[in-house]
Amino acid sequence: MSAPEIFMQRCLELALLGMGDVAPNPMVGCVIVHDGIIIGEGYHEKCGLAHAEVNAIRSVLNPELLSQSTLYVSLEPCAHFGKTPPCSDLIIENRIPRVVIGTVDPFAQVAGKGINRMQNAGIKVEVGVLEKECRELNRRFLTFHEKKRPYIILKWAQTLDGFIDTDRSETDHPTWITNALAKRLVHKQRSEESAILIGTNTAKYDNPALTVREWVGNQPIRMVIDRTGRLDKELHLFDGKATTWTFTEQKKPDSENLKFITLDFGKNMLPQLLSELYKSDILSVIVEGGGKLLNSFLELNLWDEAFVYTGNQFFGKGVSAPHISGETIAFEKLDDCKLHVLRNFSLVYTSNFREI
Repeated sequence: MSAPEIFMQRCLELALLGMGDVAPNPMVGCVIVHDGIIIGEGYHEKCGLAHAEVNAIRSVLNPELLSQSTLYVSLEPCAHFGKTPPCSDLIIENRIPRVVIGTVDPFAQVAGKGINRMQNAGIKVEVGVLEKECRELNRRFLTFHEKKRPYIILKWAQTLDGFIDTDRSETDHPTWITNALAKRLVHKQRSEESAILIGTNTAKYDNPALTVREWVGNQPIRMVIDRTGRLDKELHLFDGKATTWTFTEQKKPDSENLKFITLDFGKNMLPQLLSELYKSDILSVIVEGGGKLLNSFLELNLWDEAFVYTGNQFFGKGVSAPHISGETIAFEKLDDCKLHVLRNFSLVYTSNFREI
């Protein structure tokens, strides 16, 4: 690995520290190098707070060295006034002569403008160091801006004989398929994504809380499809402990931590739902519903990743698991359970992956 790649790899490591805290912004890491030594580093810690470049520049003990240094950053510095001033202006003000960027920012208000601004100021700019890895890191952000929809993660648990649920005509309570370790991993994943979506039957029969309890982190927005408003208001989803959105055909007033979004169920519901999520800056969504909802996403090829947990038991009969065609990019054994992570390569670029 070359020196620029080593420094960019450090940017990626720093950027990951913002996982779950920066959406709808991207995760970004930055290091400042003088004579081959890192003299400053930083990352975007939380949405609304200083960007990675700002934190890295502030961390340099001797600011006079900035005019003789190279700034490495995993994503193009911004060129617009948002919640913070443009990072490209700060780089110019500090007379940093060289900037190495992992990948261009697809956000319309940046998208090359930061690069042009720095080049026009006489800064030498290099783009594309570890570009695949930088894009992989921010695949949610890139999908959101390039495809105008959130990054879609399907998730389900299935038995060894391929069922995700028992026959509910014979039993009205859910049967746990996986183990405590898998449950903890599920809660960790919830803390890293913007929202989690289920259908009416899952809410009715399983009564899930959809909150982060087995991990420390942010709560995703809970979302449920309830076309006719038939769900019991005593369900955990409506306990007010976390924000809940209900997609329905009936107009209802919002209340504390509860929002109603009206869709036209006479038309295909999913494109409308995803459009609402895009307008609301929802960067990613976990679809954790039953077979009907999961299959509706698969039929339209509207998915980016799938987390398939397999437990160590048999049902014999019940609700069949979805059939999915994708490439396994990671596998993990969770005691007596297994996790396969699949990627939909018909929709995304080819990149490098690390096993879980």
